[in-house]
Amino acid sequence: METYFFILLAVLAIGSALGMILTRSTVNSALFLVINLVTLSGVYLLLQAQFLALIQILVYAGAIMVLFLFVIMLLNVDLEESLFERFRIKYLLAFLLGAVIFAQILYSLGGVADMLPEISSDMVQVGTVEALGDVLYTDYLFAFEMTAILLTAAVVGALMIAQYKEKKPGDSE
Repeated sequence: METYFFILLAVLAIGSALGMILTRSTVNSALFLVINLVTLSGVYLLLQAQFLALIQILVYAGAIMVLFLFVIMLLNVDLEESLFERFRIKYLLAFLLGAVIFAQILYSLGGVADMLPEISSDMVQVGTVEALGDVLYTDYLFAFEMTAILLTAAVVGALMIAQYKEKKPGDSE
């Protein structure tokens, strides 16, 4: 079953990468990149690296892509067409034909179930959040706490600078 999920994620990753490169709209290109990052997160989950999958979704597909889309939409002043104006029957037929071909490929690979190599029992524990938290809060606790203090001081400093108002000579406050 993992093989089928891997093939599905691989086809989605390749398709979204091609869509990202071949589309003319920058917003659509960024959205294809989000799909690509989510499929990469799925591959991380198949490799049992839950922490990497979570970080991939939260940091890259979430925060960074929101910033990209904000900048693209802020700078892009092109005419936008409605989805219903551009949607034609040939796109629906192409999608259905592609789904049928993809189902046939999965059916033909049904006899080959053991294509991926087995992961050793030691590697299963490496990518989990529990293993990472155990190392982070035991071996690297001092560095972790110093980083937390430094980031807290930076946030407080940024708030102090943002709220600072220069006093004018005529103000009584």
